[in-house]
Amino acid sequence: MLRIELMTWERARPEASRIRTTVFVEEQRVPQEIEMDDRDAVSLHALAILDDVAIGTGRLLPDGHIGRMAVLREARARGVGGAILVRLMEEARRKGLREAVLSAQTHALRFYRRHGFEPVGPVYEEAGIPHQEMRCTLNS
Repeated sequence: MLRIELMTWERARPEASRIRTTVFVEEQRVPQEIEMDDRDAVSLHALAILDDVAIGTGRLLPDGHIGRMAVLREARARGVGGAILVRLMEEARRKGLREAVLSAQTHALRFYRRHGFEPVGPVYEEAGIPHQEMRCTLNS
C-alpha cells in the first residue's frame, strides 16, 4: 500500500536525494550543483513509500511553494505524484497558507491543472527545461 510520509530534510535526504538525482540529474540532465539547494533544509519533505521502498518525493517551502516533485520512472502513471501533491497541499492548508505555488515543467501542466493549479505569466526556462509558474488557492 502506498503511503506518503512528511519529514525533515535530515530524515528525507538519503531517499529524496536518490530519487531527485535519478529523475532530475540522470534523466533530465539538470546540473547536479543546482539540484540540491539551501531551501531543502527549511522545507518539509514528502516521501512516497510503496512496499517499504521510497519511489517519489516532493517538498513544501514555508511560503507555500511546492517543488522538487519527482517519481521514479517505474512508478509513474500510478497516482504517486498526485498522492504526494495532495498531501503537500493538505499540509499547506493545515499551516494556514492561502495559496500553493509551483514551477511546473510544461509537459506536466495538465497534471497540475487536475489538482486545481492555474498557469500564471509566461513560460520560462530553468535548467534548460521550459517551465510555467502555477498557483492554486487553498480553501480552508
